[in-house]
Amino acid sequence: MLVLTRKANQSIMIGDTIEVSVLSVLGEKVRLGIQAPRDVPVFRKEVFLEIQAQNVEAAGSSREALDEALGVMGEAEAK
Repeated sequence: MLVLTRKANQSIMIGDTIEVSVLSVLGEKVRLGIQAPRDVPVFRKEVFLEIQAQNVEAAGSSREALDEALGVMGEAEAK
């Protein structure tokens, strides 16, 4: 992990297209501004983890539904 020290109104660049700016520091809270291309998703980590968990759940249930559907189709063809 790269650790940088920045003050309010200072920025860092990630690659050529993503800029992270420190907007303000109030006590323990830091306000960040992120400029990134529209095709780059930007989420808070807790939101990202929830999306990932839902994707895994959806993929698992889809696989079960697909297996069940294929089983039913196989039974129909056997008749």
